[in-house]
Amino acid sequence: MSRATGRSARPRFGRTIALATAAALALSLGVGVANSTPTAAADLAPYLDLPLVNRDAVNGPGGVNPALPYDKAQLKDLLATAERQGVEPTRYAALLLQYRLVDVTEAAGIDLATWNPRAGVEANRQNLIDSYSYYVGLQLDHPELQWAGMGGLVGADFGGGLIDFELMAGIYDFPGMAQTANAIVGETLTVLGPDAVQLLPEGLRALARSGATITPEDLHHILGEILVMQKNIFSDLMPMHQAYVSEGLPALEQMERAGLFDKSIMNAWRDVASGDQDRIAAGNGVLLRREQGDVIKTQWDGVRAYKGDVGEAITYMSTVAASPSVAGVVPPRSYKPITISAKLADGRTATLTTPLPSWNWSVFESRWDYISAELLPKYKAMAENDWPQLEAELREPYDQKLEGARPLRNIPQMLQSALEGTKVTFE
Repeated sequence: MSRATGRSARPRFGRTIALATAAALALSLGVGVANSTPTAAADLAPYLDLPLVNRDAVNGPGGVNPALPYDKAQLKDLLATAERQGVEPTRYAALLLQYRLVDVTEAAGIDLATWNPRAGVEANRQNLIDSYSYYVGLQLDHPELQWAGMGGLVGADFGGGLIDFELMAGIYDFPGMAQTANAIVGETLTVLGPDAVQLLPEGLRALARSGATITPEDLHHILGEILVMQKNIFSDLMPMHQAYVSEGLPALEQMERAGLFDKSIMNAWRDVASGDQDRIAAGNGVLLRREQGDVIKTQWDGVRAYKGDVGEAITYMSTVAASPSVAGVVPPRSYKPITISAKLADGRTATLTTPLPSWNWSVFESRWDYISAELLPKYKAMAENDWPQLEAELREPYDQKLEGARPLRNIPQMLQSALEGTKVTFE
């Protein structure tokens, strides 16, 4: 496989713009404003200065604004008219993003108009498969698109967990999990005292307090929020990727001029396209930070805050269950496990260790610490040094990959194993 930069290759799931169409567009851009007709201007007016009311999918299904069409040819013609008339790009930002989003969803095989994350996992199952398959296809045909490859691999773990959320919401043994969490809290209290209990992860203490009260409705609510995040990530990053592989950096520069992202993101794409391995990794890291720190940070905070202890407990359990499919990556539950020490009255120091995470995936700072230490460097190492192995993993049929990643069903056993593995040492 060629390891050349992405613009020279054709993505398996991408669509390229034919040379004849590009030439025709170039000629059309040479036509001055004087040649535009009043009808064309009138047709364009309703699509200018539109707010991106649905850029966040929490507001509803479909594209970025309900006033915009879904026909790619029509959107392209409207954009050509706006450019021909010299319209300021910020005025047609919504139109441009809708065009890019329609283009990429068509390339991925997703019906944008009906894409509704609130409809649940079963209704969105094919969208999950199609979106993450598109990610994988980009990485396979464009080795520099490491964000897409990483998202494709981790997406299977994410999707498998979502299936568990929906199909098993009614049979989780929450009272049993609460009892196990209480036992760990009780052991800490007995050995180290009440002050040490406050050093335990808030999510574990929340599970002990509220696990018996969590309902299937709570899980379905949080499931909807997570599916919204999945669509938001796709809708933000994938239009950029599709623009890059089909038209190159000039298409991304147009998106920057329209205010769809800032200079730091544009510079990241220049790094991705540079051909230099360190710059490629750095550029993909900036895209990943945008995903985690800008696109979904607030939503994860909202999920964690849902009904107090309920959201705290469920997001902590997701940290326990997650197992990213990247070679050499330590699962979140094994990263920075719980270690608490306290001075006893007899002068000895007691240390309690529990093989559970001391952090919560939903907290951005903790999540980014893990991503920076585990996912980013180890995926970079695979992409640069073990491409055949990475390619083999990426080429696994995605429906099989999705079904193989069903971690949430094991949470009760993981917690029980953690309780059995809780140890106290004295010095």
